[in-house]
Amino acid sequence: MARNDLRPAIKLKSTAGTGHTYVTRKNRRNHPDRLTLRKYDPTIRQHVLFREER
Repeated sequence: MARNDLRPAIKLKSTAGTGHTYVTRKNRRNHPDRLTLRKYDPTIRQHVLFREER
């Protein structure tokens, strides 16, 4: 199965400035804007906002 551009892999980077990232996939047809999720940052041991970087 080939990976296509409809569900690309994206990086979620911590807004806390620690440099921690998560990698996930998203559907660009349903969510064309940048993704923002509240996830755990193990460097500072807190939940913070992670934003999609391109």
